[in-house]
Amino acid sequence: MSEHLAQFNIARIKYPLDDPRMRAFVDNVERVNRLADNMVGFVWRLKDESGHAMNMTVYGDAAILPNLTVWESAEALERFVFKTVHARFFDRRTEWFEQPDPTLVMWWVPEGHRPSLEEGVERLDRLTAHGPSEYAFGWESLPGARSAITARSVRASEQAA
Repeated sequence: MSEHLAQFNIARIKYPLDDPRMRAFVDNVERVNRLADNMVGFVWRLKDESGHAMNMTVYGDAAILPNLTVWESAEALERFVFKTVHARFFDRRTEWFEQPDPTLVMWWVPEGHRPSLEEGVERLDRLTAHGPSEYAFGWESLPGARSAITARSVRASEQAA
């Protein structure tokens, strides 16, 4: 049986979702999710009856938005994150979200496994407490992803300065 890549990320919103400063983000959630759903290599995403996970609560904090997806490969996830319209929103994330660290964890799952929100939280907590391992890792642990992440991190740092 082959493995797929699960990714869980969180983001604490700076303003309520109905605040005009959040409009560009909120108005495009469905568009970006639909894009992901139709990408080659996309497998699954956690969502409730609203079609997204923004109504789900993690860490007992309604201001933290969770995102949990499964992809056939790291390349498929990277293609979606950095080479589609998603990249424009990713690059603007500091407008809408505070930047705790880390905010993302990845791990390999057996084909057919659909991780729970609790599993994502547990993996992120493990990464935070113990650093990267086979159990929980970030972009920097994926071969080939380093250059894209480094370039975006450098640009984000320069824009924040």
